[in-house]
Amino acid sequence: MIICIGAGPGDVGYMTQRGAGLIRSADVVAGFNAVINVVESLIPASAEIVYMGYRDQVAQLELVAAAHHAGKRCVVVFMGDIHFSGFQYLERVERACGHPVETLPGISSAQILASKSKVCFDETTFITFHRRGDLTPFKRHLVHVLQDARNAIVIPCPWDAARSFMPPAIAAYLLESGIPADHPTEVWENLTRGDAEWHGTLAECVNQEFSDMSIMLIRTLNPMASQIEPAPVSIATESVQAEQACL
Repeated sequence: MIICIGAGPGDVGYMTQRGAGLIRSADVVAGFNAVINVVESLIPASAEIVYMGYRDQVAQLELVAAAHHAGKRCVVVFMGDIHFSGFQYLERVERACGHPVETLPGISSAQILASKSKVCFDETTFITFHRRGDLTPFKRHLVHVLQDARNAIVIPCPWDAARSFMPPAIAAYLLESGIPADHPTEVWENLTRGDAEWHGTLAECVNQEFSDMSIMLIRTLNPMASQIEPAPVSIATESVQAEQACL
């Protein structure tokens, strides 16, 4: 068995019960150091832990694949949810194993942010820049999202300076692309711990600094009007209205 599990947004309390159970019964648990630290309390003493970073992930995943092919129960742990911002990592796992693997979703930081900020996903678009390769199509998509009067939840790219695309750079790009400077903007860090929260505008965001553990919300300037049915008028309200009409 080999399965990839979303560990949630940084607090083991947000893990699914099935995910926690699979970790507790695993022979091998693998993942990036920060993610292993999140689930460490669930890993059995008998399990082998395979730590990895961006530079050695391919080699370390080969070790996991070898254990899988030897019949061991292997779990690869992802931060958040696999399909929100970890799809390239999933590709590397499957390339190492030589076949598709099972995935178990987790709670993404985007979902936590939507809950804390009271935005709904049918009026919001999620975009991640936390990936390798050309970001240009994703940058253009973000511009179109805001032009279409939708909210945008954005995961920045925190890697080295040559590829970094953090909230100040995202704000600067949007301003250069003609997006109005007064879009309400929020940047949250360490969501489950509540360590930081910044509110301002796109223009103000350009001059801020944020940690790698950041996620960004850019609110539309034109929120969608409620489309639910009108609130019913109570009998008491009708009585008051009738009395007022007689005065």
